[in-house]
Amino acid sequence: MPLYEHVFIARQDLSNSQAESLVEHFGTVLADNGGKVVDSEYWGVKTMAYKINKNRKGHYAFLKTDAPSDAVLEMERLMRLHDDVMRILTIKVDAHEDGPSVQMQKRDERDSRRRERS
Repeated sequence: MPLYEHVFIARQDLSNSQAESLVEHFGTVLADNGGKVVDSEYWGVKTMAYKINKNRKGHYAFLKTDAPSDAVLEMERLMRLHDDVMRILTIKVDAHEDGPSVQMQKRDERDSRRRERS
């Protein structure tokens, strides 16, 4: 099956648990249509470069999936219809990279630098 990476931005006024439940919800949509979520990451609330729907910040989430194109199309359709999701991006990849994404690596580096200063 084809491999995909998805990033979506949810509204800033959601709680962290609500934003993480969106990841689970869209993962079940994929599973119901014959796909699976290989890995998921919740990146947290980040400031955006410009306002989207009067929001300056948003909850970012990242999914690595192994799913047929029909399942991905259905998930994207439901994301577009969901009121809490502001933007989505789906990319087809040849292979998933091992380990955490670049966003999570940056966070780990910042945390290690803080510990070194203390």
